[in-house]
Amino acid sequence: MSQPSPEVYERGKGMDAHNQVMREIRSEKEKHYDPHEPTRVWLDEDNTPDGVVQSLTIILNTGGCRWARAGGCTMCGYVAESVEGGSVAHDALMDQIDVCLEHEAENAEEPADLIKIYTSGSFLDEREVGAETRTAIAETFADRQRIVVESLPDFVDREKIADFTDVGLSTDVAIGLETATDRIRHDCVNKYFDFADFEAACEEARDADLEADGVDAGIKAYLLMKPPFLSESEAVDDMISSVRRCAAVDGCHTVSMNPTNVQRYTMVDELFFRGGYRPPWLWSVAEVLESTADVDAIVVSDPVGHGSDRGPHNCGECDDRVQKAIKDFDRRQDPSVFEQVSCDCEATWEYVIEAETSYGMPLAR
Repeated sequence: MSQPSPEVYERGKGMDAHNQVMREIRSEKEKHYDPHEPTRVWLDEDNTPDGVVQSLTIILNTGGCRWARAGGCTMCGYVAESVEGGSVAHDALMDQIDVCLEHEAENAEEPADLIKIYTSGSFLDEREVGAETRTAIAETFADRQRIVVESLPDFVDREKIADFTDVGLSTDVAIGLETATDRIRHDCVNKYFDFADFEAACEEARDADLEADGVDAGIKAYLLMKPPFLSESEAVDDMISSVRRCAAVDGCHTVSMNPTNVQRYTMVDELFFRGGYRPPWLWSVAEVLESTADVDAIVVSDPVGHGSDRGPHNCGECDDRVQKAIKDFDRRQDPSVFEQVSCDCEATWEYVIEAETSYGMPLAR
């Protein structure tokens, strides 16, 4: 696996031209955040290896992703929500956890079985969330069934996963793989690692799973639907291939395909403002889910900002219906749900799929 070092986050990884542009864009950030308050917290339902369960999702306010501070991914604006200075103290992070527990107590009838914890970067990067905090969070949620934490593959190892499995928590590590195609990940997303690093992280999770007593450990792959510089058809083809390649890796039990939404302080935002980028069609999301429903993994999608110009959308008339079908598929994994939605704009989407090219896109807004 690639080994993190100071040089990794400045030069020699990713594209220097991308990083320079992204640093300039991110420098426009003006808002600052309270290190004692989480970025966001909400209750929802999720499809897991245990079935559909109630979930508590926590976005911790940390010092942010080191890779993003060097420039980072072309579509990711989450670093703009991070605390200044690059680190947050243990006590402040645990204050954030307390705020989230209070939110759950006020809004849920009973504690959620599934805890999902995200940061602006990697939860398992100890320069972002220290070992002391990781252990304390594991102990805080030891009475739950399953936890999901997000990380780049560099920081995934069986010992860190064991902090959670040892207290009786089934544990999933969510990895922002974005695509199984190294060229697209490097050139369009500006992520520095290879698919082989993802496979190595899955092997670490498999080892942790074998060592766990009475609980399980695995990997949840996050894919990115339509990064910049791809046409609609290229994005669809890449996602179908990526879902299948991820599902074939032992240790990866869930694939979450996230359609790109246009976030502030990103290269995608700059392209969108100049008419050079359109978020994916919801019909494309449905096409990928329907085409990969036979794989041996849970495949889900959560189109954030659906129906808006800056989020995945169709014509505006059918967006809510297609989104509802996608959410239904997430729960039941039944592709027949997409046979129940239709709209005249599907013909426009089909033409875009056929005619749009990456060197002359977008063909339609």
